[in-house]
Amino acid sequence: QVQLVESGGGLVQAGGSLRLSCAASGRTFSSYAMGWFRQAPGKEREFVGAIRWSGGTTYYADSVKGRFTISGDNAKNTVYLQMNSLKPEDTAVYYCAADRDYSGTDYQKRRATEYGYWGQGTQVTVSS
Repeated sequence: QVQLVESGGGLVQAGGSLRLSCAASGRTFSSYAMGWFRQAPGKEREFVGAIRWSGGTTYYADSVKGRFTISGDNAKNTVYLQMNSLKPEDTAVYYCAADRDYSGTDYQKRRATEYGYWGQGTQVTVSS
């Protein structure tokens, strides 16, 4: 059974940094895409970015491009979300998600409905 466990959330001042981790277990993830989403109170879940486990290609939402970086550690089955230059509007619960990637294509999974496995979420609060 696939399990995703996020950690690393917290309270940070605007302009600061945080690194979130997502530890994955339960299967081999070599053909998977690992995504990060966030959900602020009263808003829909929003795509942040993702990494294609095979090859390590990353892609991001425009709102975080240049500030957030996703990386993966195959040996630890862990994906990281490095968040720099944080803004109050980045405040949300951040979720890690996983599902099979479309190997052999350039398709980017950006919709929450394209991911079948989810972590419990970790709160990130950015104060102004």
